[in-house]
Amino acid sequence: MEYFEKVEKKPEPDLTWNLPEQRWGTVKVIGGNSQRFHTEVKTAEFLYANYPVVYPVLVFPDSLKDKLPELPKVIFIGSTESGSFGDKVDLDAIMAATDYNLLLGDLSKNAITAQAIHYCLNSPGCPTVVTRDAVDLIAENEPEEILLNPQVTFLASMPQLQKLFRAVYYPKMLLMTQSLVQVADALHKFTLSYPCKIVTLHNGQILIAEGGIVKAVPLEKSGYQPLTFWNGEVAAKIVALNLFNPKKFIDATLTAILHKAKK
Repeated sequence: MEYFEKVEKKPEPDLTWNLPEQRWGTVKVIGGNSQRFHTEVKTAEFLYANYPVVYPVLVFPDSLKDKLPELPKVIFIGSTESGSFGDKVDLDAIMAATDYNLLLGDLSKNAITAQAIHYCLNSPGCPTVVTRDAVDLIAENEPEEILLNPQVTFLASMPQLQKLFRAVYYPKMLLMTQSLVQVADALHKFTLSYPCKIVTLHNGQILIAEGGIVKAVPLEKSGYQPLTFWNGEVAAKIVALNLFNPKKFIDATLTAILHKAKK
């Protein structure tokens, strides 16, 4: 299996050497609804504390205007009655005017929000990492155009990937009971068909897939547990290392997973 490799250390040369000394690069952390916003705030703070990016811009629905603490950089987008994103044109313009987007989720499950996310992600646009319940919203609403976008990275659980596979009637099965090699083979074939990028977790291994190439890293090497892997920090690290190492997705993502943050 020439396309599959198990990895336990950062690639050489170490891509953390490419982190600039001065703060550079704009990142937007996007998500939240009228009841939830803490993960987005904590992730923006983590990203700023650990990597030399300009302070990330938090993008929230305007249903949160009167509920947030004072924050350095916030943009509000028109919201739905349920308190999630509703204005697809404004959201698209905001996501286009940056170097990298992190779509963290906490989105209400409604058709208007789904349409807004689809509108923003089905064109080339800026690089975007999509994770947590944002993946579910995409999988449940005709995701094929988004899967065809090479600028989109899914940091997704196995059940979420199953939804994506089923949504496009992909003929290769993806099962929780499969071996690591079987899952790697499915991701190999899927990312040859669809140019999006995928990071997932299966049987204690973090799998990274792009263009038919699949790498596996033991979860224990990342310093995270199965639950904390999804708390926003890993996604932020993937954004940071890819921001400073464009066109090196697999090596940058391996470095992000194996890189020990300051705190």
